[in-house]
Amino acid sequence: MKRPTQKDVARLAGVSRSTVSYVLNDQTQLKIPISDDTRQRVMHAIAELGYEPDARAQSLIRGNTRSVGVIIPVIDNPYFWQMFSGISDALQEADYTLHLSRHPLGAQQESNTIRELTRHRVDGFILLAAARYLLPRLIDDLRNSGQPVVEITATRAEFDHVIHDYSSGTRALMNHLLELGHRKIGFIYGVVQEVEGFDRLSTYRQVLQEAGLSGNDAFEMHCGDKLEDAYRAAYTLLNRPNRPTALLVINDMLAIAVTRAANDLGLAIPGDLSIASFDDIPFSSYTSPRLTTVSGKSEESGREAVRLLLKRFAEPELPQQVTTANVELIVRESTGPVPLQERG
Repeated sequence: MKRPTQKDVARLAGVSRSTVSYVLNDQTQLKIPISDDTRQRVMHAIAELGYEPDARAQSLIRGNTRSVGVIIPVIDNPYFWQMFSGISDALQEADYTLHLSRHPLGAQQESNTIRELTRHRVDGFILLAAARYLLPRLIDDLRNSGQPVVEITATRAEFDHVIHDYSSGTRALMNHLLELGHRKIGFIYGVVQEVEGFDRLSTYRQVLQEAGLSGNDAFEMHCGDKLEDAYRAAYTLLNRPNRPTALLVINDMLAIAVTRAANDLGLAIPGDLSIASFDDIPFSSYTSPRLTTVSGKSEESGREAVRLLLKRFAEPELPQQVTTANVELIVRESTGPVPLQERG
């Protein structure tokens, strides 16, 4: 069946096509006298025909697309999908659509992402955590585009941003382990680039130094960001004669691999080894044992990013907007007292 047009609506309502356009776009600023009766006839005709306005045409009339470009760094970590869920829900509630692009990992993918974003007209962009560190060319293009940009990031940024800083949560987690008697605390630091989780690593080191435990640097393992990378790093560290009694892991996904490595070495959690991590992804409540983790309130951060972007749309001349996301230590079953043989 042929899709109904504005001309069909006008014919059924007994009005001109321009009147239908005025009603659809609510152009009261043009001071076109449209009676309530005429408006009602147009709306009834639209309902009867099932007419749907062309989004591209409306965007040209309004001067915007009511669409936002969202760049996600990785697709295999539920943490980012939780953040994306908050963004998606908030945009939908504000009657915006989104165009999703995956974080490019190489020069060719970066060029493809830039082409994709320029081909799809959007009113602004949201960059999920870590994107700014891996996309120098793309950041330059966004800076030069003149479109509003909001980042969700662990550090200060040049655009409007939500600071998703785990420093306070890391300190709370370290204090939790120290209170349990742990003095040999390691860190499985699985990232693509060192800067990605430095808010956690630097706080870990600082708390150890404050506690007089600087010798723990032997328990700091750097590896890649894949499950297998974390498994191998943890297996190597935990297989040493002098091993840690507690481990921080850079995120919950990798903590699952670290738990597997401990199990394969016959270590009980938390009896022999406490494990704690970051993000509070849904899986962390269903692992065995359930993971102690620092929640970054990722969905709330996504919603906050949308709020900042919508405010920038409404008030383009605002000074830079910065908000800080809440974090919370959630103690579950994977952390416990230091083993008896390690107590002084």
